[in-house]
Amino acid sequence: MIILEDVHYSYDGVYTALRGISLQVDDGERLAVIGANGAGKTTMIKHMNGLLRPQNGRVILDGQDTKFMSVAEIARKVGLVFQNPDHQLFLDSVKEEVEFGLRNLGFTESEAEQRCQGTLASLGLGGFAERSPFTLSGGERKRVALASVLSTEPRFLALDEPTIGQDAHQKNRLAQMLAEMNKRGRTVVVVTHDIEFVIENFPRTVAMAEGQIIADGSTSMVLSNDEVIERCALAPPQMTLAARALRNVFPEVGQRLTLLSELEETIMGILGGA
Repeated sequence: MIILEDVHYSYDGVYTALRGISLQVDDGERLAVIGANGAGKTTMIKHMNGLLRPQNGRVILDGQDTKFMSVAEIARKVGLVFQNPDHQLFLDSVKEEVEFGLRNLGFTESEAEQRCQGTLASLGLGGFAERSPFTLSGGERKRVALASVLSTEPRFLALDEPTIGQDAHQKNRLAQMLAEMNKRGRTVVVVTHDIEFVIENFPRTVAMAEGQIIADGSTSMVLSNDEVIERCALAPPQMTLAARALRNVFPEVGQRLTLLSELEETIMGILGGA
């Protein structure tokens, strides 16, 4: 479990990124974090893995205040994938990038190689092992950064905008991999502007604005709130827009439809009652 208690953080004492954030993320959860640029999303997840420490308040990881834990200790439990992969990659080959973290965590050479191969294959990077990450496209580098963290299978995984630069096929692969990790008890936290990705894969959503949490609850509830969507500078989900159009004709249509299955069920109910 990760708990943030009244966390405040300012950069250089000038720009206040977090203004009293309190949040609990339970073991095995899938949580999405949304918000406009500058809302404090990335700053918050950097507190989860110890890259940043609260200036006021505290972060509790598995019952222990991270103030008394080293970055290395926290990193063994909480993996973070940066939005910009070039901030994470530094070795000469994709294989070296992925195996670096594994060897630092004590995996043998054969174990590291096996995990590396499996993770690269699952992300469509099986033929890239000997390539330099810096010869790859932005989307491919993003997947290499993902692989370097996913291969270690941390108990808590935080990803910052993982779908940027990925096509629909790669998004599906990512979703499947995250779902599989979640089934094995891993906690997944994703910062993203990709509303459809959130709807399809995350039961709980936290919305942030100006360094504060403005909504926290079921994804359907948060994403059907017009005020939240506006403050997060996001477009409403397509299913929500479709439901509102239907309500002009059929008042019984709910206002919180976000999934295609929900819309189909509503339409079938209308037709069946006709």
